[in-house]
Amino acid sequence: MNAPQTKAARQARIAALLNRSPIRSQGELATLLRDEGFTVTQGTLSRDLVDVGALRVRGADGELAYALAANSESPGSGGSRAKERLHRLCGEVLVGAEASSNLVVVKTPPGAAQYLASAIDRVGWDAVLGTIAGDDSILIVTRDPEGGAEVAAQLVQISRSEG
Repeated sequence: MNAPQTKAARQARIAALLNRSPIRSQGELATLLRDEGFTVTQGTLSRDLVDVGALRVRGADGELAYALAANSESPGSGGSRAKERLHRLCGEVLVGAEASSNLVVVKTPPGAAQYLASAIDRVGWDAVLGTIAGDDSILIVTRDPEGGAEVAAQLVQISRSEG
């Protein structure tokens, strides 16, 4: 992954790692970050975990692990505030979604695109590489070269179930 060595990039990567799999210690997280090119001290990592809203929670296996405070799961992976927000916003502001290859153009009422794009970004949707929002349009870039149609269809389906 090409990422700048900034606090924001590091914290975004921490959130993505915490969503991907259980991480039981700061040492384990520091190793994962180091493997991706981020060098971090224990003190900085501790502050980053607070900033991203990470908590130590007991998993289904009874072990303690870091998890985000319900704010970034992907659309099909369970309940979270971020997922609920995405569903609510799709139902309220999604006007349409059309795909071409790995691109999706999403239409919203004026002023709503940035809110919906932020909700898409926060769920950590694996199929989505990123979003760019204007006033009433969002451009979504998918990881799969032909993944746009599926993401567009999922957004429309979400809006129908919530609308």
